[in-house]
Amino acid sequence: MAAQNLQSVPAELSPEEEAAGQAHFDRIIAEDSRIEPRDWMPVAYRKTLLRQVSQHAHSEIIGMQPEANWISRAPSLKRKAILMAKVQDEAGHGLYLYSAAETLGQTRDKMMDDLIAGKARYSSIFNYPALTWADMGAIGWLVDGAAICNQVPLCRASYGPYGRAMVRICKEESFHQRQGFEILLELSNGTPEQKQMAQDAVNRWYAPALMMFGPPDDDSPNSKQSMAWNIKRFSNDELRSRFVGMMVEQVRVLGLTLPDDQIRFNEDTRKWEHGPLDWHEFQEVLAGRGPCNAQRLERRRAAHDDGAWVREAAAAYAAKQAAKQSMKTKEYAA
Repeated sequence: MAAQNLQSVPAELSPEEEAAGQAHFDRIIAEDSRIEPRDWMPVAYRKTLLRQVSQHAHSEIIGMQPEANWISRAPSLKRKAILMAKVQDEAGHGLYLYSAAETLGQTRDKMMDDLIAGKARYSSIFNYPALTWADMGAIGWLVDGAAICNQVPLCRASYGPYGRAMVRICKEESFHQRQGFEILLELSNGTPEQKQMAQDAVNRWYAPALMMFGPPDDDSPNSKQSMAWNIKRFSNDELRSRFVGMMVEQVRVLGLTLPDDQIRFNEDTRKWEHGPLDWHEFQEVLAGRGPCNAQRLERRRAAHDDGAWVREAAAAYAAKQAAKQSMKTKEYAA
């Protein structure tokens, strides 16, 4: 079902109108203000935003799967309730972001069709398996921690609907990270077996979490332009460095270690550095050849098919309500 605020792509404009639109756009970006859906924007800016926002939305929806699989296996009723609330939050994040993408002229149906057809990308991190309960902690602490580091600057993104959606998303992601940290803290202070389980989970998720920020700056063709347009505020490598610095301090409280003996603070650059990452693995996962790519998409397709009756019922109800409203309007006019 398409949102009511769907903004169609503007019709072709005259050269004079294009020039005026470009001048207005450039002024808004220079002032570090915000572009709104009805404002003129360059085709490339719209395309970049659609790619980023839709991929972000897809990531939230696919990201529900590894954690939803652990709701029934959580070790207590309290843990079940917390994890269920977190999964519900992720669904809401997808809703906010799909709605933001719709204002750029893309229908939600088209975005979903692209996802289940395997044409659209989502974050590589969600194609890794969650093997133990400790993975719920590692995902919350590392994956959601990386998301916060990446997404807080997006609250100031130059496109209004995207930036505003990110404000609420980041507040909820902060809860998710604290939940993950608390799971790992409890396990690390438990039995030796529990502490080892927590350490194993951190070992598995550390490198994929670092790769969440995207490829190195030299191999990231879109970052520079996104930063020039104030969509992004920091480069992939800058965000990755900040994240490593955060984790170095927090892992000490957990009593665990990061599986990287090359982490150091460079006094010359004033940045945290880390060991090499397997970027071949990253590209393989993005290409659909990760541990869980096929499984994630198959479950997304099944859920989409199973929910068809809900979408049809909602559409029928909306049509019925619209017909009633139209009849009332005609009666008042008469």
